[in-house]
Amino acid sequence: MSNLAKIVIVEDSTPQAQLYTQYLGKEKLQTLLAANGAEARALIEKHAPQLVLLDLNLPDENGQSILQWIRASGFTCSVVVITGHSSVDVAVNVIQLGADDFIEKPISADRLRTTVNNLLDKQRLQSLVESYQDNFERNSYEGFIGGSLPMQAVYRIIEAASPSKASVFITGESGTGKEVCAKAIHARGTRSDKPFIALNCGAIPRDLMESEIFGHIKGAFTGAANERKGAASMADGGTLFLDEIGEMDMELQTKLLRFIQTGTFRKVGGSKEEQVDVRFISATNRDPLEAVKLGRLREDLYYRLHVVPIELPALRERSGDILDIAQQFLVLFAQEEGKRFKHFAPEVEVILRHYDWPGNVRQLQNVIRNIAVLHDGEVVAKHHLPPPIDQLAFSPPVTMSATTAPLVMSAEPSAHPTIRPLALVEREVIEQAIALCDGNIPKAAGLLEVSPSTIYRKKQAWEGG
Repeated sequence: MSNLAKIVIVEDSTPQAQLYTQYLGKEKLQTLLAANGAEARALIEKHAPQLVLLDLNLPDENGQSILQWIRASGFTCSVVVITGHSSVDVAVNVIQLGADDFIEKPISADRLRTTVNNLLDKQRLQSLVESYQDNFERNSYEGFIGGSLPMQAVYRIIEAASPSKASVFITGESGTGKEVCAKAIHARGTRSDKPFIALNCGAIPRDLMESEIFGHIKGAFTGAANERKGAASMADGGTLFLDEIGEMDMELQTKLLRFIQTGTFRKVGGSKEEQVDVRFISATNRDPLEAVKLGRLREDLYYRLHVVPIELPALRERSGDILDIAQQFLVLFAQEEGKRFKHFAPEVEVILRHYDWPGNVRQLQNVIRNIAVLHDGEVVAKHHLPPPIDQLAFSPPVTMSATTAPLVMSAEPSAHPTIRPLALVEREVIEQAIALCDGNIPKAAGLLEVSPSTIYRKKQAWEGG
């Protein structure tokens, strides 16, 4: 019975209680009966039911006091109030006290079953949503920083793909964190206790690349004084990450394809077949299909590797994460360099959020490290910023109070002012309010006198959700 939904029926009339039990007899439920308020409190405390059917007229107390106690005690059960003395005022009152529904006697079997099932379904759905949020709506994840909608999508794919052996193909601009993503997949998977081996195919000379992947035997080529293991052998049982796969020589791509298909390879200069168990993760900062069209990437290799695609968003597409990332870098580098920096001036925050970041997270990291190395102080000011972002100019945001709406950020005034699109002005106002409220969207919504759901919806639209 423990897996069945529990319902407490609070009804002083035994025949009525038995009738409700009979109505619900075919449902997958466990019904518990209470004839008065004291019994109801005891059953609810002991069993924590999913739903309570509550009669308002009880012999020892009014059902409204039971309802108030349920809500004040933090029980999450749904409550359906049942009474034979219905009025609009009573209905409004119990709903205000926290009842989920209100039924007037006499009750039909269909009405009761429908109400109960709808509320139980709603509870199950809410539980799934909360579990989903707990699992995936994160402000950081396996080396990534940020809770924006584009990153939530990335986290979900990593979570789903990690336990599999399927090949993953990561795309994204330089500096978006492709190796961080590959390490996250490895760390969340079943091979996390095995090696993670990364090779940058664009950073290794082409005549050495085959040896880097497959290894070589002694004397295989000039300078091969000893036998050497390659990445394929070192990654046995674990993960082999091939970054910038499109830079690999076409002839070597053919050998890599055979290795992926068979799990076997030969060292350079060797004749012995070696067998390994490797999971492949590949990445590129170019359009892989364009590389296929241009003959730089084998089509059959692409489809072997492109089983689970993950596209990492550019930093400018997740502007809500910029200050969180910058703050973590600031704290880290200030500690490393023995500096006092703690936070950014409001003007600097505006500049960081509105810069285009062509180098993405790597560029932001380098900017913050530059500041920590060359300057000191508790607050990062505009004159601490390195080129080219020190050339950006935005009017600093005003200090907000509970009665002051934010002013619109704008570039320094020009001789010929122009009318700006309303949608752009609205976005800037909302983003400024969120920044000034330290990311607290409900607080920002209150100061802007709009619903938090309005801001969440607009952010989702801006961030491509």
